[in-house]
Amino acid sequence: MLNKMMNETKVIRDNVHGNIIIKYQIIWDLINTDVFQRLRRVHQLGGTFMVFSSAEHSRFTHSLGVYSIVDRIINEVMTDNLNEYDGIVGLCAGLLHDIGHGPYSHAFEDVFKTDHEEMTRRIILEDTSVNQVLRSYDENLPLAIAQVINKEYHNKLLVQLISSQVDADRMDYLLRDATNAGVSYGLFDLERLLRSMVVVDNRIAFKESGVHVLEDYIFARYHMYWQVYLHQTTRSYEIILHKLLSRVKVLFAASYQFKDDIRFLKPFLNKTTLAIKDYLNLDESILFYYFRCFMDEEDPILKELARCFINRVLFKQIDLDNIQQGLKIMNYIEDNFEKRANYFDISQVKSSLYNYYGEINSQSIIILTKNKELKELYNVSNLVNAIVKSAEEKQEVKLYFHQRYQSLINEGS
Repeated sequence: MLNKMMNETKVIRDNVHGNIIIKYQIIWDLINTDVFQRLRRVHQLGGTFMVFSSAEHSRFTHSLGVYSIVDRIINEVMTDNLNEYDGIVGLCAGLLHDIGHGPYSHAFEDVFKTDHEEMTRRIILEDTSVNQVLRSYDENLPLAIAQVINKEYHNKLLVQLISSQVDADRMDYLLRDATNAGVSYGLFDLERLLRSMVVVDNRIAFKESGVHVLEDYIFARYHMYWQVYLHQTTRSYEIILHKLLSRVKVLFAASYQFKDDIRFLKPFLNKTTLAIKDYLNLDESILFYYFRCFMDEEDPILKELARCFINRVLFKQIDLDNIQQGLKIMNYIEDNFEKRANYFDISQVKSSLYNYYGEINSQSIIILTKNKELKELYNVSNLVNAIVKSAEEKQEVKLYFHQRYQSLINEGS
């Protein structure tokens, strides 16, 4: 049953991979569940489309892209290393790896203390349409897929395939995010990377001839973080979102009477265990509607934050030397003018070019040398070696504030 082929192969057109081929019935059944279709209503990049206006792609298209790359690697690289069952497990894990993302992803998670990986496992294991499809093929399939996503599966090849420094997830999101954002930072030679991939001692490695494309891949990811994912305007939008949702929490806890029904948000506001059904009922379309309603609320802070979010009235920002400098400015305004917690934030972000772990482990990028030795990329690439040795972890500290405080910021700084 697991490897049941479709009567007619399905082809999904994709702007990154061309044709995405669906040949197994189980994959098609999973795609057509209400849980997976919900990902159409969750942006892949949260508020990044406020900066890169064409980056409006969804978790749905990304998940299909990851599935496509996993399918290629299983068939082109791991044919002799996976049995039929593990092959299906890998395809399902690639397709479902992001199924637990909430609206606006990371900012939402931070406010409501949810974890998309935990929710992914719950969706797969609990009574959902995804779980029902998986169990209809094999009772043990949900647990196997959850173990892959949780990095516990007995076949570590599948774990590396879904979660490592060079995995199908990162390969797709770099290419997809760069393509849709209209930038070249995240582009790398996927075809060359896959051709250099090999399996040695039940772990993913890369031929020494592929070192240059790995270097391109590493730099692509580094530049995408600083030029797109951590872009200062993206952070401004997400800070407003964070403060908007936090204000809703404060008002709800104080028994504030909202003008409109926010029933899909209430399960996140009540301090009880969140049911998976309630989690799946909320997506970005619903949340955006609530934000528009909040523009007509009586609470002036909620009203203003909603206006800023809906109409792209972004917070301004200045560079700081450290967090203490930002606190000094904020304290100056609070002591001399007014409380400012709802309209200020200090953002500290950091990102390194490459994670070097010393000895080879499950997260290492391994190179199969011409002499058939296994070495860490750091010990093969002069470029990676030099950068890891010489470069400190890059970080930025910025103070974000509502534009009404611009003159006071000038005084305080």
